[in-house]
Amino acid sequence: MSHSLPLLLLLLSVVSTASATTIGVTYVPAPSQPPPEEVASTLRSLKITAVRLPVAEPSVIRAFFYTNISLFLSIPNSLIHSISTNRSIASLWLYNHVVPFYPRALITAISVGTNVLADGNASSADVLLRAVRNVHQSLVDLGIRKITVSTTFSFVNIMMTSFPPSSAEFEEPTNNVILKPLLQFLSETNSSFFVNLYPYFVYKLRPEIPIGFALFQEETYNFRDDAITGVRYRNLFDLMVDAVIAALTISGHENIPVVVTETGWPSCDSANDVEARPIYAEMYLRGLVYHLQSGRGTPLRKEGVAEAYIYEVFDTNTTFTNLPAMRVGTGQNWGFLHPNMSMKFEIDFSGCFSTTIGALTEITVLGFLLLVSGLLLF
Repeated sequence: MSHSLPLLLLLLSVVSTASATTIGVTYVPAPSQPPPEEVASTLRSLKITAVRLPVAEPSVIRAFFYTNISLFLSIPNSLIHSISTNRSIASLWLYNHVVPFYPRALITAISVGTNVLADGNASSADVLLRAVRNVHQSLVDLGIRKITVSTTFSFVNIMMTSFPPSSAEFEEPTNNVILKPLLQFLSETNSSFFVNLYPYFVYKLRPEIPIGFALFQEETYNFRDDAITGVRYRNLFDLMVDAVIAALTISGHENIPVVVTETGWPSCDSANDVEARPIYAEMYLRGLVYHLQSGRGTPLRKEGVAEAYIYEVFDTNTTFTNLPAMRVGTGQNWGFLHPNMSMKFEIDFSGCFSTTIGALTEITVLGFLLLVSGLLLF
């Protein structure tokens, strides 16, 4: 009996409850859409707990009062230079977009610009870093310390190599000029690394990738092995996330949380883009949500990404002209809701199914372990 109890404790220690990633959505208001108050109510009814606002209009922020939905705000790229040279400009923006609403609106993060270095020019690095620091310091001066501040990058514009993930590195000179000092700032302020991450664009650039691997279809041949670590990847999303994590590790900041600020799959039914089909968009979003809700994380980080924001709530006919995979620059639809707020795709944001499966799995394992322990005690 003296040997069975330690063995039981060891077996029980294997069972742990994984923490699911916070799944948010990106909301860009437009005159053709329902009022923000109705949108906020609908998102709340869908059990969505986080919303990213690339256009942080005060009326939209106010619509989320007391909803318990966290808000991720963005400062336009056009303001970065003035904010970097004058902290009072940062304070003015905060007085217009944060102070009147916080904490009734649960603002948790601010991105100072989005994909500022998309053209590959790092000459504005100092300007961007000063702007980020000025916004953070302005928040501190206001006595607000629970809102994290960073800037948002695009995966395809900052990664020098992404496969195998264990060999991934950030692009130079961006890495030394801006990423390393920014990562030091993020570490000092307990902030996160913000990155737009689209498997769709990587798939477009690398046609040898199986479509099922990009769409979370765990079939027999939908995997990629990292020959260096021996890790097997079952989906492109995890591979890309781990590439970012590996690059962070090489830079000496392996513990900085990663927030996927945009991810999604387009649907346009265009003959020029056969991969942008509604069925593919639904497969990606359903696979993504299920995967993130499972709490399985990624091979290199068991907790996975801290947050992930689906792009987007409504179709806005978005054009990504600055990405190599979209040189044509044609507009595409990325939304998961129709203007009447009915669902375009069958997606369950509540996490009930995944939670139930996880609970049943844990109960099964615990039952097995208790049975084994009983036999040992007997």
